Parts: sequence; structure tokens; C-alpha cells
Amino acid sequence: MNIGVIGLGTMGAPMAGHLLSARREDGRLLVTARRPGSAAELLQAGADWAPTPAALAAECAVIVTVLPDLPELRDVLEGPDGLLAGRTGDLLLVVCSTSSPDGIRTLAGDLTERTGGAVRVVDAPVSGGREGAVAGALSILVGGADEDAATVVDLLAACGRAVHLGPLGSGQVAKACNQLIVAATTVALAEAAVIAERSGLDLAALFSVLGGGYAGSRLLDVKGPRFVAHDHEPASAAHLMIKDLDFAQAQGRLTGGPTEHAQFLQQVFAGVVAAGLGDLDSSVVQRYLEERSAS
Repeated sequence: MNIGVIGLGTMGAPMAGHLLSARREDGRLLVTARRPGSAAELLQAGADWAPTPAALAAECAVIVTVLPDLPELRDVLEGPDGLLAGRTGDLLLVVCSTSSPDGIRTLAGDLTERTGGAVRVVDAPVSGGREGAVAGALSILVGGADEDAATVVDLLAACGRAVHLGPLGSGQVAKACNQLIVAATTVALAEAAVIAERSGLDLAALFSVLGGGYAGSRLLDVKGPRFVAHDHEPASAAHLMIKDLDFAQAQGRLTGGPTEHAQFLQQVFAGVVAAGLGDLDSSVVQRYLEERSAS
């Protein structure tokens, strides 16, 4: 079974590398991207290049898309060079974007109607950042029909821990919950960093000891050194958190659940973007809080 990957950015390229390493002799890994240079290392390692999404679909039964959101996915689906134009048979589309649960279900319904059920969709958003993608240690949140989801869980095991959480859209609900926790922890760590440094504490020593108590977390391990060094070079852009928190609020409203925390956090990240910091790493909330509280 040939596997295709579209989206060779911060997350997609290392994920494709792990999929390539796990390929059996009876299958190939094909990749395509808007910037062919982003595929250079993968091609050198043995992946095959497809010049267009259509060419990719003509060769693959499963395509993994690692794109920012559904509008970008629709772009590669449509047109004479799109996935749908190149499809020759059944196609399992694995969507690793962080998207709206309703949006992914709407997309799947549209594709089912247009292809007579030949194109099937599984949502599989990922968590763990660039570090997790490189290490093959992502958390992969899978939603979809049982048989298709089982295929995806087996396939993406090369990239981390994949778990089937329920029907289509369940992965996106889980990712919204994940991002709510990530946003809250990031803001709390940033605020604590500002308070500690202004109080004269050694931030590295503080985070080291906090890591052994209830404040310890994966985010503290990964983002802590960034806060200590005031290093906000982009790994996960801060502006992306706004749409993620939109999805969390929408799901909260749909279920009659709470949205207070998500609303507050979205205001913080909206402030980060308004301050011109949105393209930096989400840890830049530290700089935002420093500058806001100094004014």
C-alpha cells in the first residue's frame, strides 16, 4: 500500500520521515509540497516525489495531510491538479490539521456525496510540537469509522501514540480540549516567569524544582528553557492558538459546557497578535505580559 503525504512543514516533514522509515518493502512513500525544496531530505532518504496532488492521488490508497486547516486542505483537493482529479480508486484521507469538528464532518459528507463513498475521511490531529514530531513521540487523536481508524492508528504508530477516540470529529474535539490545557499552561508559566524574575529568583532553578512537584508538566519541560532564555523563535506560532480556542468555545457552546477559561485565554492571545508578536512561538506570551505590565 502506497502512502502519500502533503504538507512538509514543521510537523509534516518529520512525520513523513518516520512513515518512510516504517514503510514495508511492498509499499512506497510519496510526497508533494508547494516548495519542492522542503522534500529534499525525504527524497534523498528514499521517498518518491509527486509533482502535484493529483499525481500523488493517482499512486496512493492513503494520503496523510499535515496542513494548517481545512481551507488549505480544500485547496489541494480541488482543481485539475487536485487530489480528487487524480484519484483512481478508493482513497483514505487522513487529516492531521487542527480544525473544527463540524468542519471535518461537513468536508467528509461532501466528499462522500461527490465520490459515492470512494473517499473516506479520518481526523487525526496531533499534539507534541516540533520536538514530538522529530522524536516520533506525538499524541495522535483519531476520529473515524472503526475500520478506517484502525488503519490510521496502525499507520501513524510510527509517529507516536495514536488512539481512536470515537466517530469522525472526535479527534478534533480532543484537540480542542488539548489546546485549552496547553494555552492555559503556557499563560500560567509565562505569568509565573515574569513574577519570579521581577522578584529576583533564578528562573532556571525555580523551574527545575517546580518540575518535581505538581507544577511539573511536559510543557514546563519544553517551554521552560525558552522562558529562561527569553527565546521565542517560532516552533508553534502564537496566532494559531486563536483559532484553536475558537474551536474549544464552539464545542463548549454546542454541549452546553463552560467557555469562560477559553474566552479569557483567547483574549490574551488576541493581545499577543495585536502587539505584532503572533508569528513568534506561543511562549512569546511572556514578552507580551512583560511589556503590558511595564506600561
